[in-house]
Amino acid sequence: MSDWPLLSLVIFLPLLGAAFIAIVRGEPETVARNARAVALWTSLLTFVLSIFIWTGFDKGNPGFQFVERAQWLPGVNFTYHVGVDGISALFVLLSTFLTPLCILASWKAVQERVKEYMIAFLVLETLMVGMFASLDFVLFYIFFEAVLIPMFLIIGIWGGPRRVYAAFKFFLYTLAGSVLMLLALLAIYFQTGTTEIPTLLTAKIPAGMQTWLWLAFFASFAVKIPMWPLHTWLPDAHVEAPTAGSVILAGVLLKMGGYGFLRFSLPMLPEASMYFAPLVFALSVVAVIYTSLVALAQSDMKKLIAYSSVAHMGFVTIGIFTFNTQGIEGAIFQMLSHGVVSGALFLCVGVIYDRMHTREIGRYGGLVHRMPLYATVFMIFTMASVGLPGTSGFIGEFMVLVGAYQANTWVALLATTGLILGAAYMLWLYRRVVFGPLTREDLKTILDLDAREVAIFVPLILVVLWMGIYPTSFLEVIHGSVAGLVDHYHASVAPTSAASGAVR
Repeated sequence: MSDWPLLSLVIFLPLLGAAFIAIVRGEPETVARNARAVALWTSLLTFVLSIFIWTGFDKGNPGFQFVERAQWLPGVNFTYHVGVDGISALFVLLSTFLTPLCILASWKAVQERVKEYMIAFLVLETLMVGMFASLDFVLFYIFFEAVLIPMFLIIGIWGGPRRVYAAFKFFLYTLAGSVLMLLALLAIYFQTGTTEIPTLLTAKIPAGMQTWLWLAFFASFAVKIPMWPLHTWLPDAHVEAPTAGSVILAGVLLKMGGYGFLRFSLPMLPEASMYFAPLVFALSVVAVIYTSLVALAQSDMKKLIAYSSVAHMGFVTIGIFTFNTQGIEGAIFQMLSHGVVSGALFLCVGVIYDRMHTREIGRYGGLVHRMPLYATVFMIFTMASVGLPGTSGFIGEFMVLVGAYQANTWVALLATTGLILGAAYMLWLYRRVVFGPLTREDLKTILDLDAREVAIFVPLILVVLWMGIYPTSFLEVIHGSVAGLVDHYHASVAPTSAASGAVR
């Protein structure tokens, strides 16, 4: 397949599936059935093609691979330029892995406007993959912003009672920060004369200009992660979104901010990144501790998991700004792990919500007596969220703490409290929902997982255990690109550090 435009196929195949669904006609039941089938098979084929990117990736080459380039707007030198390195390849795989699972999870849950729902999800997949694969920052910005549209519709049309409020809050928060990023990208273009990301990774931007550019990027990426105190849109969006919307929001969209820091802030603005690292550490530590405490006080399962996501992403930003290989590799691994584990936890909530139509923790208890298979699945993902050795959650958090200890001992110590609090709120949730006597009459007839739900959870369990037991299969893809990023960062800031020492 080396002669195929493989990356473009992975990017645009879902869009082709969406176009096919759009022209389907017939009785409403027939259209809904065909829309589900086309969306599922399209997303599965896209996932299979993305596996070829992973298996064909040259781990010894830290540069961009599967590169495709064509003139797009010659007058201003904008190009269609895509490719992946060790940082972005696995995020493409994560996006294509979760999408078919989300479509399966929506099989029965979504009964209204099924055709439009499946189109929205396939368009969303194209935009997510395109964003991670873009090597021209104009193309990146288009994909980065366009992701908001299908997610806005998924929340606003198929969400809960307050879906319109949550959708507009999500849209306005993320759009406001991104406008500043657009100004920063324009400034970089006028300064360097290029929009090519590989060229910009080695460009020298004046130190005074870096400060303002970094803050503009920070405004966008910090909202997307989201970092405290810009996180308030996330709980509302998760609570009101349909289950599959929450999965893709937590699994992929929250990773866009971390990816932006790695692709733009660190390599292009190294001196500003070094200057603002203490600010990022402070906000991240507050996020880890504060949102963990808030999670302990929640009565809604989705809100608890949403706040836990903010805490886990606090580890990610700590790892990124350690500026060492262990911390950055740990941050990337943590993002991948969180994408799978948090998505699985939202699916676990969706299973019992579909049966009981409530997410209130107090309405449950004793489910192990009626749903032993569900209790086992929920336990595996709870342990992964806590960071039990042997699961994916342990590897990322451990590497981030090792990197943080090298960068700042106090940051590592304070971040470690998040592990204790994380165990507290997740085990509290599990005990209240699964253990105890089965006293409520409506729970005494609840059914365990069916075949479709088992088919959703089995691949998620396998990936969580695979990442925890054999992390090298993922880390060896990441390592070359991260090592190059760290070397470039230290080479860029060394003259500044030496000048600062000379002044002292």
